[in-house]
Amino acid sequence: MKTAIFWFRRDLRLEDNKGLHAALLSGKPVQTIFIFDRQILEELPEDDARVTFIYQSLQAIHQNLLSFGSSIRILHGDPLKVWERILATEDVAEVFINRDYEPYAVERDRQIEILLKKQGIALRSYKDQVIFEKDEVLKNDGTPYTVFTPYKRRWIEAMIHNKPSPLDFPSSPSLKPSSHPFPELGEIGFQHSEIQIPPYDLTIAQDYESTRNFPALDATSHLSPHLRFGTVGIRSVLNRLKTENEVFLSELIWREFFMQILSHFPRVVDQNFRRKYDGIQWRNNEMEFSMWCEGLTGYPLVDAGMRQLNSTGFMHNRVRMVCASFLCKHLLVDWRWGEAYFALKLNDYELSSNNGNWQWAAGTGCDAAPYFRIFNPHEQLKKFDKDLKYIQQWVPEYGSPGYNQYIVDHTYARTRALETYKSGIKR
Repeated sequence: MKTAIFWFRRDLRLEDNKGLHAALLSGKPVQTIFIFDRQILEELPEDDARVTFIYQSLQAIHQNLLSFGSSIRILHGDPLKVWERILATEDVAEVFINRDYEPYAVERDRQIEILLKKQGIALRSYKDQVIFEKDEVLKNDGTPYTVFTPYKRRWIEAMIHNKPSPLDFPSSPSLKPSSHPFPELGEIGFQHSEIQIPPYDLTIAQDYESTRNFPALDATSHLSPHLRFGTVGIRSVLNRLKTENEVFLSELIWREFFMQILSHFPRVVDQNFRRKYDGIQWRNNEMEFSMWCEGLTGYPLVDAGMRQLNSTGFMHNRVRMVCASFLCKHLLVDWRWGEAYFALKLNDYELSSNNGNWQWAAGTGCDAAPYFRIFNPHEQLKKFDKDLKYIQQWVPEYGSPGYNQYIVDHTYARTRALETYKSGIKR
């Protein structure tokens, strides 16, 4: 019998997996695969924590499938060429995937669909990583929302009327018998990272509103990397959230808001959403950018955040805003520089959210903080880490003669930023 193939990508789980579920109902034995994409991997360090996390998640899937007499086939290379090899050696009936919305993935899937179609093989794709895709939450006139609050209102209204339920993995799945060997991480050119991505914890949602702004508290769900790589499904998360957790729910809606912005306006990948800011003259001082990256700015909250990021691949959300604002406004470094650095370091890196949040901080985005809103790092420290617990953890030399002087005076930097933005705005 011909085989149906389910291709894991950013949906690394068996439970509540739309594409996998559909494949298992196809009536054909299902072989699962994963492709380590060389085009993505070649840009990453050998000990990248995200690659280790993907590898460990795939190991767990593999062990689970072995209990059903099947296995996952791990492949490595350019996805189009990998698929050419698969089709040359296997009798494939259908291919099942969950949709990905990033520009690279959209083009990759388009090319593979063309390849499959030439051989009379259908590529069946499913909505899995979001509750609503780009055309499912629109204004009354059919255009996309570019302001969050009305988008959120419509999103919640739509979700109440059509709340999706998680899908169970069947007890007797129609899997193709197989025992593909599981490779060592070194075989794809990587080594295990010392940074471990922690498990997610949804119990924090009930107190999220009162605790979310204090970086010294361990009050973060750590959900974002799990949603990013699909080790948990968004439907399962929503199903476990209580209706009163609206502040936490808002964070999940922001994720989909930025995804639909990227889908409708793919130019935002490397362009300002608001073109009137194209005239800003960024200073882009490389030495100052390097000091920001290393957490050596002399502003303890900024430095603590950057050191936390460099050491753990994680940064508290409040601190992310302060660090991003500082780079764009205090140092007048192009937001694209900061976005690229976060993309390299963040365990939960998501193109749409990273881009949307950096443009928010820079004032250039669709629903951005106004350009004249400039975070005061001193006041942010007083409000959100007044006992200096977070600072003491990440900047132990703070308060001693060994701590850096300010890289730039706040009052001077604020005035300079306002003048630069005003003169750069296209009327």
